[in-house]
Amino acid sequence: MGLFERYLSLWVALCIVSGIVLGTLFPGVFQIFADLEYASVNLPIAVLIWLMIYPMMVQVDFAAIRDVGKRPKGLMLTLIVNWLIKPFTMAGLGWLFFRVLFVDLVDPATASEYIAGMILLGVAPCTAMVFVWSQLTRGDANYTLVQVSVNDVIMIFAFAPIAAFLLGMSEIAVPWETLVLSVVLYVVLPLLAGYVTRKRLDAADDPSRLNGLLVTLKPASIAGLLATVVLLFGFQADTILAQPVAIGLIAIPLLIQTYGIFALAYAGAKALRLPHTIAAPACMIGTSNFFELAVAVAISLFGLQSGAALATVVGVLVEVPVMLSLVAFANRTRHWFPAAK
Repeated sequence: MGLFERYLSLWVALCIVSGIVLGTLFPGVFQIFADLEYASVNLPIAVLIWLMIYPMMVQVDFAAIRDVGKRPKGLMLTLIVNWLIKPFTMAGLGWLFFRVLFVDLVDPATASEYIAGMILLGVAPCTAMVFVWSQLTRGDANYTLVQVSVNDVIMIFAFAPIAAFLLGMSEIAVPWETLVLSVVLYVVLPLLAGYVTRKRLDAADDPSRLNGLLVTLKPASIAGLLATVVLLFGFQADTILAQPVAIGLIAIPLLIQTYGIFALAYAGAKALRLPHTIAAPACMIGTSNFFELAVAVAISLFGLQSGAALATVVGVLVEVPVMLSLVAFANRTRHWFPAAK
């Protein structure tokens, strides 16, 4: 591991502090970046995430994707965790904390909005950042692509009904532009770019060229991650400083949910004897969230200043540090799983 990878958690911590400080000192600059969005998708963040995903897509071997169907267990694990378990445990934890444990700390109306925001996070499995987590755990790029693609298709049909059921609403407005644009930005475009790049490199019949490109791109990928952290925390600097108690209250059940879902999925992967290259990304997909969609829906349903919007933003804030800790754990426990065949 290089210097940046070895101390990635430290760099992220420094970027979190830097983002909050810079966002407080130069709010106008961050507002300019925040306003650069289309269909509730922030375009600077999209570019940075694309920068992180592209090296992963270059590694995708399309000739090997057809063999994924011969190993269905990892895909089934991801789908069960994402759609049959995670949304309901998130709703249950939200109710437990804000209707029982924190009932004296938050008024009922605000508590309902916090729960709603948590539910929206729980119904939106990760689309983009999972490629980064997969790469950091040396996951199977081909298998990860298939897992994400299948989840994206299911999300188009399942997000609204499950969210409406858990929110107790008869109808829910899904910002389809956000959903479609996010899938195009975070999956389709980098996949096409990776395919074209790999095809040209393979045509040269020199494997060292592909390896050389990946080595060259790695620092840019990590820089994209760190810049994303700075922007996210810079965008929310005022909120973090103005409502530290509320953020702490929301973060507690979100942390329990994240680590709990990962533990459940990881135990399932171990029981199924999945190779680590499939097990780690499968668990990361179920653990992380499609925060762009959750934030957009929360704002459209409840408003920008609502407790629901704040809860989804807290989900964004805790995701990167928590997922890095899970990446580290997954890498340390690689020996728990059989080697890929």
